[in-house]
Amino acid sequence: MSNSLDDMLAFHQQALSVRGFRQQLLASNIANADTPNYKARDIDFKGALQSALALSGERAAPAGTLATTAAGHLGANGSQGALDSAAVLYRSADQGSVDGNTVDMDTERAQFADNAVHYEANLTMLNHQIKAMLTALQG
Repeated sequence: MSNSLDDMLAFHQQALSVRGFRQQLLASNIANADTPNYKARDIDFKGALQSALALSGERAAPAGTLATTAAGHLGANGSQGALDSAAVLYRSADQGSVDGNTVDMDTERAQFADNAVHYEANLTMLNHQIKAMLTALQG
C-alpha cells in the first residue's frame, strides 16, 4: 500500500531514475567513441518514463512473489522494469565511419548536456516540492 507522500514524489523519483540511466548510456557512447563497431545507444525518454510510472503504480504483488519498491530493484526474472535492455535503442548514424562506429561526438555531447540540464531541473523541482511540504507542516 502506498501513501500520499510516495504518490506525490513518484513522478520525480521515476524521472530522475530514467534520466540517470540515460546519462549512463550517453557517457558510455562518449567513452566508446573510438571503439570499432560500437553502436551508439539511447532510450526514448518519454516511453521509458511512462513505463516506469506504470510499473511504480503496480506495487501490489500477488502472494508468493517478490515485492519491488523502487524502479531500480531487480524483479523475480532479473529485469529492472522500464530500464532493462529492451528499452535501449540504437541511434542511427548520421555519417558512416570506416570502422563501423556510429558515435557522433557532437550529438553525444549535446544530448549529454541536455540530459544533465533536465536532470538538474528535476532535482530543483523536487527540492521545491519538499520545501513546500515542510513549510505546510511547520505552519
